[in-house]
Amino acid sequence: MDKTSQSTSPQSDQLQERGYPSHPQQLEATEVKVKMSRLSWFSVLALVFALIWASYGFKQESARAATSPFPDLYEASIAELQQGLEKGLFTSVDLVKVGLVTLSLQAYFARIEEVNHQGATLRAVIETNPSALAQAVELDRERKISGPRSALHGIPILLKDNIATLHSEGMNTTAGSFALLGSVVPRDAHVAAKLRAAGAILLGKANLSEWANFRGNVPSGFSGRGGQASSPYVPLGDPSGSSSGSGIGSAIGLAAAALGSETDGSIVSPSSVNNLVGIKPSVGLTSRDGVVPISEHQDTVGPMARSVADAATILSIIAGRDPRDNFTLAQPPVVPDYTLALDAGALQGARLGVPRKLVELLDDVRVAVFNASLETMRAKGATIVDPADLPDTDELLESNNETIVLSTDFKVDVERYIAGLLEVPTGVKTLADLIAFNIAHADEELVEPFWTDQSQFIASENTTVDQAFFEALAADKDLGATRGIDAALDEFKLDALLLPTDIASTPPAIVGFPIVTVPLGFLPADTPLSPARPTRESGPNMPFGLAFLGTAFSEFKLISLAFAYEQATHTRLKVLAFPEAIPKTQLADVVGNEPRTVFSSDTAAGSVAAELLRVRPRPANVDVWRWRVETACGLDAYNERKRQKYAGEET
Repeated sequence: MDKTSQSTSPQSDQLQERGYPSHPQQLEATEVKVKMSRLSWFSVLALVFALIWASYGFKQESARAATSPFPDLYEASIAELQQGLEKGLFTSVDLVKVGLVTLSLQAYFARIEEVNHQGATLRAVIETNPSALAQAVELDRERKISGPRSALHGIPILLKDNIATLHSEGMNTTAGSFALLGSVVPRDAHVAAKLRAAGAILLGKANLSEWANFRGNVPSGFSGRGGQASSPYVPLGDPSGSSSGSGIGSAIGLAAAALGSETDGSIVSPSSVNNLVGIKPSVGLTSRDGVVPISEHQDTVGPMARSVADAATILSIIAGRDPRDNFTLAQPPVVPDYTLALDAGALQGARLGVPRKLVELLDDVRVAVFNASLETMRAKGATIVDPADLPDTDELLESNNETIVLSTDFKVDVERYIAGLLEVPTGVKTLADLIAFNIAHADEELVEPFWTDQSQFIASENTTVDQAFFEALAADKDLGATRGIDAALDEFKLDALLLPTDIASTPPAIVGFPIVTVPLGFLPADTPLSPARPTRESGPNMPFGLAFLGTAFSEFKLISLAFAYEQATHTRLKVLAFPEAIPKTQLADVVGNEPRTVFSSDTAAGSVAAELLRVRPRPANVDVWRWRVETACGLDAYNERKRQKYAGEET
C-alpha cells in the first residue's frame, strides 16, 4: 500500500481513535475525531452546548487571567487552594465536580477533558476517579465540622498508574498495560493510603511509559491503555518518562500536583522536561508497597509539583516507615516536616560542587544556562567548587551493573507483585505470561511503527539471581556512593552536588540517593522542531532543569537549597505551555453554579440530549471494544468494557 494513502482497516481506525498514527506521515495530525453515524447527533449536540453557552455565559478566558479573585489553576499552589477552601471562596466539590448537562462541571475534571483527548490531545490521564465527587462532598462536610486534617485536605492529586488504589473506589492500577486491566489490588498503596488519610482527593490515574519504561525500546509517554502522551510545551514534544502523565498534569494544572515513581530518572526527567519541581526521595523514605515494581533496590515514590513548597508539603505526608517495605526501616527515626526546610536564604554559606566531567557531556545551550545558574548561586552567598568530579566518573559511564541489577530484580519483583493481587482477569501470572499477552494483543500493546519492542521484558525473563547479580549490586554501591557521590561530598566538603537534570539521575539511582530538580531554563525560541518520531526530542521553549544531589536521606538540605534557588530565579513562569495545551476552565466558571438541567427530562429532546452526553450510541460498523466515549465519563465506560473483554465477559 502507498505510504501516503489513508488506511481504512479496522486496526488503522483503532490506532487513530487512540491517538496512534497509522503512518509516520500522519504524525503532524494532533486532533483525533470521533465520527458519528448520523448528522442528527451533531445537530442535537450542537443545540445542547449552544443552550449551555447562552444560559450560563461560559467564558473562554486566558489561563493567566489576572482579574479573577480565585487562584489560577494553571499555577495555583496547594497553600492558595487551601486558603480559598478555608475562606469558603470555593469548595473541594468545585475543584473536582463534573457533568456535561450542567455548568457546575468544571475545575480539574473539566480541565482534563479539555486537553486529554480533545484540543492538544496530550493524553496525560488514563482514567479519572468515579468516587472523587463523593469524596469531595464528604471532605467539605468534615472541614465545616472539625476543620482540615492537613495541608492536603480536599486537594486533588493525580497518581501515576502504577500506584495502587482500592478497587472498590472504581479505578484500575495497570502500569499502563491491558494485561493488568481489571486486576484487584488487596489495598491502597501505602503512599495512596497516606494521602487519603491526610484528606487528599485521589483525582485519577496518570498515563506513563508502560511498565515504567521497562518493557523495551519504546518512546517515553506511551502505554497501551493511555496512548502516546506528549509535551504541553512543544506540540508532539517528548514528555519524558516514565512519570509522563504526572509531569504533564502537574505542569498545566490538571490537578494540584501528582505522584510519580523513579527507578532511574522517572521523576526528575519528566519534571525537568515539563518545567516542574520533582523530588526523587532516597530509597526507603517512601514505601513502595502497592506500587508496580521494577527494582526493590532502586524504586522510590515522590512528588511532582509546580513549586518546591508544594513538593515538600506532599513529601512530608507520604514519607515514613511501613512494615510491608523493609527498606523503610533504614530511614531516620523521625521524618522531618520538609516544609520547615523552605529557607530563601539557604544558599548563603552553602558549599556546592559541580561534577564538570558529566556537565561537559551536554549541549552548549544547556551548559551555558547551567553555568549562569552557578553565578546566581554565588551572588546569593554560595561557594561553588568547580570542578568537583566524582572520582569514578569514567568507570561509572562505562558500567553495565545497573542493567544487570534491574533486569534481575524486575522478574522477581513483578511476579511477586502479580502474585499478591486478589484477581487478574487476563490470567497473567508471570513475566513470560506478560510477554505472551503482548504478542497475543499486539494490535493494542505492540503497535506499529514505534511501539513494538519488548526486548527488556525478554532479557529480564532470561535472568537468574546468581553471583553476577550480587557482584553488580555491590559494584553499584561502590560506584554510586563509596567512590561516587559520598566521595565527592567528603573530598570537597560539600553540602550538595549540582548538575543539569538531563545528566543527573544515574549516580544517585544506583545507590538509592535523593535528587531535587527545579526549573532551570528553556531551549531558545528559534530552536528548530525536530522530527516527530513519534514525539519531538527538541523544539522551541522546551524546558530543562537543575538538579541538587546529596547523600542518603539528605532531602531536608536539598529542599532548602532548591527552594532558595527557586525563589532567586522564579524560572517556571518565564515560559508558558503552548496555548492549545492550557485548559481554559477556571474556578470562576464553576463556583456558585448549581446543577441545572438544560432540557427537561420528560421531553424527547431532553432524553436524547442526556443520553448523548452520558454515553453516545455505538455506530453499527464500529467494534464495541473500540468505541470510546469522548466525555468525562467515557474513560470509565471504556475501561469497563476493556475489563470485560479481557475477563471473557463481553456480550
